[in-house]
Amino acid sequence: MRFLVSLKDMKIMKKLLLLVGFPLIFMAKHAMGQQDAQYSQYMFNGIYINPAYAGYKEVLNVHSFYRSQWTGISGAPKSMSLAVDAIANSGNVGLALQVSSDKLGAQTNLAVYGNYAYRIRMNDDGSSRLALGLGVGMVQLGVDGSMLNPNDPEPFQPVGVQSTIVPDARAGIYFANDRYYAGLSVDNLIATYINIDRYAFIPQPKPHYYLTAGALLPINEDFQVKPSFLLKDDRGGPTSLDINAFLLIKEFLWIGGSYRTGVKLYDKSYLQRDLTPRNSAVAAIQIFPSERLRIGYGYDFSVGPLQGYSGGTHEISIAYSFIKPNVRIVTPRFF
Repeated sequence: MRFLVSLKDMKIMKKLLLLVGFPLIFMAKHAMGQQDAQYSQYMFNGIYINPAYAGYKEVLNVHSFYRSQWTGISGAPKSMSLAVDAIANSGNVGLALQVSSDKLGAQTNLAVYGNYAYRIRMNDDGSSRLALGLGVGMVQLGVDGSMLNPNDPEPFQPVGVQSTIVPDARAGIYFANDRYYAGLSVDNLIATYINIDRYAFIPQPKPHYYLTAGALLPINEDFQVKPSFLLKDDRGGPTSLDINAFLLIKEFLWIGGSYRTGVKLYDKSYLQRDLTPRNSAVAAIQIFPSERLRIGYGYDFSVGPLQGYSGGTHEISIAYSFIKPNVRIVTPRFF
């Protein structure tokens, strides 16, 4: 299927990118705070990093993650997420509900977002779309003081559980056709401005920016290659770059991996000078037992300072699409 866009459509796209993309880049304050959880199989469901992805599968789709990071290290992160998304208004609107839970030592976060995406047709059959997305929700931030070191208490250290609930929003843009995709998004747009100073041990949320793009390149009828990247920045810690490559075999099996490293895009002289850019390498596999079901597993190998101390990271994902019997999607959704 060929991708055709008129000159008028290209001009409209450029204006939308200028109107929506640039405000996303600057809508944040430079403040230290917590890091968002990151999944290694995000490239199989972009809703976790971009609300504009809602409705991309064009069927009712349920997707879940469980991630146990740095096994063998006490208090290491554990994350779970569940997302449900579908289309409305003849595919011109995408809707998604997303719930996530993260635990890191004494710190816990629980977030719920409702996401809306307006999906603009870029060709006649709607296989090419530019989506503008917005997510709104609530985030519960907590810390369990009983898990902190009681032998050397800090001033105002809580003795029990402290928690607070803050409103939040996320926004993004996402373009995809049957061969290429690209997206830009930002989260914590409201939570970063909610004053939680009275909770000295609860980190202040801060915006995270995600820039991603990828392609599906056919080799022959049985094999296709999917290269992609994700650039993540929070204007506080090191900028992270994921480089991914996956092989699709007979539309039944994905196999591949990723390499995550730090990159320097602009001056961050306030960071520790001897930080290593190396982070982790990922091996992942996804299988399709049926057209409706997909099961994935990812394993992160630490290649930075945690190498030799951590047992690695395990990540499981399960997705189910409610496709009507005897109905086949004309353009399979590989992104």
